Amino acid sequence: MSSAPQNEAPSFDRDFKPAYGEAVPVAPRVQRITVNNPSPFTFHGTNSYIVGDKSVAVIDPGPEDEAHFAALMRALAGREVTHIAVSHTHRDHSPLARRLKAETGAIIVAEGPHRAARPLHEDESNPFAESSDTDFVPDIALGNGERLAGDGWALTTLLTPGHTANHAAFALDGEDGIVFSADHVMAWATTIVAPPDGAMADYMASLERLLERDDRLYFPGHGGPVQEPASFLRGLRTHRRMRERAVRERIRAGDRLISDMVKAIYRDTDPRLHGAAALSVLAHLEDLLARGEVVTEGPALLKGLYFPAPGA
Repeated sequence: MSSAPQNEAPSFDRDFKPAYGEAVPVAPRVQRITVNNPSPFTFHGTNSYIVGDKSVAVIDPGPEDEAHFAALMRALAGREVTHIAVSHTHRDHSPLARRLKAETGAIIVAEGPHRAARPLHEDESNPFAESSDTDFVPDIALGNGERLAGDGWALTTLLTPGHTANHAAFALDGEDGIVFSADHVMAWATTIVAPPDGAMADYMASLERLLERDDRLYFPGHGGPVQEPASFLRGLRTHRRMRERAVRERIRAGDRLISDMVKAIYRDTDPRLHGAAALSVLAHLEDLLARGEVVTEGPALLKGLYFPAPGA
């Protein structure tokens, strides 16, 4: 589960060919296998990556999918799998890690188990609870900057919370400037930031941390590569700031319900995606609330009663 409404931001990835069941070389010692699980939230499907030659790491093995497991095992035949790196615990990315570990003996590494970015409010339910792999527990929990190494390859962990609290990207060490950005940065659509699993403040801070780097290419969890990532990251940052501005404008225009804001801000978006859009608006509102730029009437956060803070 990854994206916000597809036309929320410009997309440059419509020509992506998933090649289900095939290990597609995408860089020296890097192959991509795409799960046949297309949806409005996964584009053509979830990407798994194999990094290395004779000794390899698998990044995001994917969901419990028999055909995808078979494709992975074909691609891994004759090679040692030392690490299974999981970017985050949505069910299209992590569940197959357990089966792959049982088959190969590899170590599962990730930031940690699934958790929400904040506690649930009273009477609140998590709309993406069924999408979360709450059974996932890594063998090794990774901190920011921790390194995984194998025969001829090394990955550095880049913690990038926002889409989920435990989201991580992985940088391939060397001169190629490659980052496996998972669901944090994708070329086909903007990432959904859906409370309580995700948090907009975390997401924006993670964008800034990636902008401090000098990477050349991102391989995301869905769709094709992100070219010129620094420029793309700046575009994402600008886009989110524009969405925040639109939310403020709707409050000043008198909107008091998130549903009303969504109808205005996302009027050109498929109504079937308005639920995801509402969560994106909620994420912006929570960020604005934390910064003191809007206030609520009592515990009205989830009822959508927002007002500009004095002087805002």
